[in-house]
Amino acid sequence: MQWLLLVGAILAEVTGTISLRFSEGFTRPLPSVVTLVGYGVAFYLLAQVLKLGMGVGVAYGIWSALGVTLVALIGALFLGDTLTWVQVCGIVLVIAGVAALELGAAH
Repeated sequence: MQWLLLVGAILAEVTGTISLRFSEGFTRPLPSVVTLVGYGVAFYLLAQVLKLGMGVGVAYGIWSALGVTLVALIGALFLGDTLTWVQVCGIVLVIAGVAALELGAAH
């Protein structure tokens, strides 16, 4: 159940972040509401993950790493953002670091 809630938190955060881009500084109502709801749901679900016993370092690491990765990919594929090889390598390093946190927590 922890993992399902964590995936939900990640997807809610990504939705909020992408909507933030479309909110134009909170001047457009619908994207602004989606941003606020997305972040609210993300934090609520993350809190439930922590309540169920997942370590904060592992949960937050996975949440942030996958969130950054998804936002960067969505930006590059659909929103016209650039994604350099240096940025791709940085994302890979972040994911590797989170994997190390998860592996270390298992022992």
